[in-house]
Amino acid sequence: MFDLGKYLAEKSGLVDSYLREYFSSSRIRPLLLKESMEYSVSAGGKRIRPVLAIASYEACGGENTAGMLHCACALELVHTYSLIHDDLPAMDDDDLRRGKPTNHKVYGEAMAILAGDGLLTEAFRMLSAPCRQTRKAETGEGGGAGVLLAVIADLAARAGLLGMVAGQAQDIISETVLPGGPRADRRQEVQFIHVHKTAQLITASVRMGAMLSGADAGGLQAMTGYGEAIGLAFQIADDILDVKGETALMGKTAGSDERKQKLTYPLAFGMEASEREAADLVGKALSCLEGFGDRAQPLRAIAGYIIERKS
Repeated sequence: MFDLGKYLAEKSGLVDSYLREYFSSSRIRPLLLKESMEYSVSAGGKRIRPVLAIASYEACGGENTAGMLHCACALELVHTYSLIHDDLPAMDDDDLRRGKPTNHKVYGEAMAILAGDGLLTEAFRMLSAPCRQTRKAETGEGGGAGVLLAVIADLAARAGLLGMVAGQAQDIISETVLPGGPRADRRQEVQFIHVHKTAQLITASVRMGAMLSGADAGGLQAMTGYGEAIGLAFQIADDILDVKGETALMGKTAGSDERKQKLTYPLAFGMEASEREAADLVGKALSCLEGFGDRAQPLRAIAGYIIERKS
């Protein structure tokens, strides 16, 4: 029987080790900026996005995990930047993240903004390291620099104006309009927010692994479908946890969505329908993996974990 806990511990350990070494050997100045960046990067977290990139890479036949680790870790820098900015007073105004005070509570708003900016731009510098991401690229098979350029372009689109940034902007706009009136009126709106704000970066993570492994068009399409499905399921599960979860387990304040009048899946669709949709999306994700055999077992387990987690 596949042990997801062991797999997550192993792969997240690789990510943690790489990031520790990366920052310890960096020459970031001023030191306070470096400290602020490291504070949020090392604050914990399950490293789901880089682990998804690694799992997708392996599922599509990739063998040199160490060679693509810098690409997977770049995803964590992008994700951490988004959390720092999301927690700012001008955004969600949160005091707690991963069980610790948010970055701006420790280092002030200005340094938190700059730390987020630094992580985002450093992610693309990390990604653009010369073609050492896969064994295939090193031997010239699979496109080499062309593959890496495609990965960078895909992440930039899905983390930027075509994805996460657009979703965050709509999330803020939606808070200025009280969620009154028929629930159905807000359903398309909440789907846009969730698909862009959360699902796009998760999809980019899964696609990254597939592209770096040299997956064919069919394999990439299947992985894209998997990423889109679990990405939306992940955010629906977050909305449900905000209602049903416990602050001590989640590492962030429970019930904050309702207090801030945020537009969520349970608000727009109801709790039971939200739970059904999350389960249906996981089923859809699993169907995308039918052609990958045992190599995709980690991805199957992660899909189930997404809606069963307590944090």
